[in-house]
Amino acid sequence: MTRPFRFGVVAPLTTDLPTWRDQVRRIADSGYSTLLMPDFPQLQPAPGPTLATAAALTDLRVGTWVYASPLRPAWMTAWEAHSLSKLTGGRFELGIGTGRPGIGDELREKGMPDVPPDERLARIRETVRALRDLDGAEAHTPVAMAVRGPKARALAAEVADTVTFVQMPDEPRAEVTRLARDFRAVRDAELAVAVSVAGDRIAPFMAPPDTDPAAVRAADSLTTLPEDPTAAAEEIQRRREESGFSYFVFGADFADTFAPVVAKLAGR
Repeated sequence: MTRPFRFGVVAPLTTDLPTWRDQVRRIADSGYSTLLMPDFPQLQPAPGPTLATAAALTDLRVGTWVYASPLRPAWMTAWEAHSLSKLTGGRFELGIGTGRPGIGDELREKGMPDVPPDERLARIRETVRALRDLDGAEAHTPVAMAVRGPKARALAAEVADTVTFVQMPDEPRAEVTRLARDFRAVRDAELAVAVSVAGDRIAPFMAPPDTDPAAVRAADSLTTLPEDPTAAAEEIQRRREESGFSYFVFGADFADTFAPVVAKLAGR
């Protein structure tokens, strides 16, 4: 199955509120499907109320990219996800993963116990189970999972609607392409890729600040695209043909750059 393209933007509120509102409206007017929030406590407003605000401003879908499962109890994440789905008229997508590198140190700094990898996955399973119970038979809040290892991929094959593969910015594309092909042999879910580097620019909240764009390009990484819209559109189509990626997530700083790509490819 060839899925139609869609495009999302990770756009945390890091400016004054009027500037961010204008950015959200511009993203919607450019044809993007989804506005997304990262899960970085205290570096930005909480994802839930921020996404509800964005959904009230536009008809965009909204979602988390992604909740770190160790940071909150499963029932709390499920309750918030279901609430956002109700408040947005079914436009919320729950993105969830086991946590970014260094999440153990972050947990200890917040006075919380570190959570072993198997328990992190168990929390995701319990979150989705609780969410399905809250949604009931009349609703289905989409779930996007950020995965890497075999246990995470197996869980995603069971419960996720969208799957993205965790990767370092300079990881060669061959390994991630293999992961995508192997996953598609098991489950025909939507496959997403996060673009954290465009030309020589690095997207905040999506890649380590010391990322070397030249090294990323040299590795032929899936996390980068050329800034030229025509070249970017050709590369995006290549990735769908070769590996099945159809959902592309950009950093907010790239939204205007890739707006012509979205205008050309969204929904096709």
